Amino acid sequence: MPEQAVVPRPAPPATAGPAARAGGGRQVWRELGAAGRIRAVYREGDPAAGVRAGELGAVLADVDARHSVGTTLAVCVQLATAVPLLALSPGPGPAAGALAAALEGRSVTALAATDRGSGSDLTALETEVVIEDDQLVLTGTKRWITNATQADQLVVLARHRPGRHFTCFTWVLVPATAPGVSVEPADTDLFAGSGTGHLTFDRVRLPRAQLLGRPGRGLAGFAAHIAVERLAGALWGVALCRRVLAETRDFLQRRTVADRPLWERDSVQQRYASCLLAAHQLRALTRELAHRVTDRHDTTAAALLKSASGTTVPRVLDACAQLQGAEGFAAGGVQRLRTEAALFGIGGGTTEVVLSVVAGGAGPLLDGLTADVPEAGRHDDP
Repeated sequence: MPEQAVVPRPAPPATAGPAARAGGGRQVWRELGAAGRIRAVYREGDPAAGVRAGELGAVLADVDARHSVGTTLAVCVQLATAVPLLALSPGPGPAAGALAAALEGRSVTALAATDRGSGSDLTALETEVVIEDDQLVLTGTKRWITNATQADQLVVLARHRPGRHFTCFTWVLVPATAPGVSVEPADTDLFAGSGTGHLTFDRVRLPRAQLLGRPGRGLAGFAAHIAVERLAGALWGVALCRRVLAETRDFLQRRTVADRPLWERDSVQQRYASCLLAAHQLRALTRELAHRVTDRHDTTAAALLKSASGTTVPRVLDACAQLQGAEGFAAGGVQRLRTEAALFGIGGGTTEVVLSVVAGGAGPLLDGLTADVPEAGRHDDP
């Protein structure tokens, strides 16, 4: 199949206020699908072939420019992880139908991996699937699941046998309306548009065809796709930093103290410049490592990106919130955005957890600290 042409995208506005960020995740997903932009994220339009980092970053930047953090999160998780997992079962069947609908924006898919109390330790999850000759029986609870309240189908990670070995887990495709499935909105006023909630599975009975991929391959599939989600987070982090830095510069140029714009003060410029430097460092790291994630699902490269975005985005938004002063507390202002941006250091693995992965790859990473400079065009520009 030939490489799918990139769908033209409109140029985002330099800034966008709260009123422009009102769209919910389901609505925006439908619009992206109708415009062909979901399919365009994947090579040859096929999630099984991998993502195109440039288009993935462009979609996230465009959504971030117009909508809430929660809405962008709802789109990000689907593009990077949930929809590609639907491709684990090639050929006709429930997964193929769900994938086709998702690529067209006609259905929303929630990734349900994290159990109550298990956090980043997926080998400790208690959600269980009993695999019988002709059916599956799913029991358990999932917490803080993006898209839970607006999903048509759920991609659920469950254990099919006791133990903590990585082969003890598998994916199950669950219709959100299946008997025994209940959804509770998360008790938070943050992340509007994300559909974040908690899921309970009370002996949910499904045809065996609802298995995604082979039993025992659940964590292997998760490791590959969470690497792409961590790349997506870094791409989104660069776009978010750029937007907030642009808004902050405009504010500083307008705001005067003693008839002098704040922007002209050396201390303000130095603090702002340090944030600009950090954002460029994140962008440079993303450009350098994107191909390692998209081509090889390199988990160490993905951990580097996750660690970098998890520390850079909060740092930049903290500084911008301080520079904007009391104005940052306005409805939809940078102070609320700063709070929501904490997800960059928590979602998809806490910064502390992924830094341990970075330390585990210290040998090759040290070898990579050479002075060579890549030739122009050596890597795809994300």
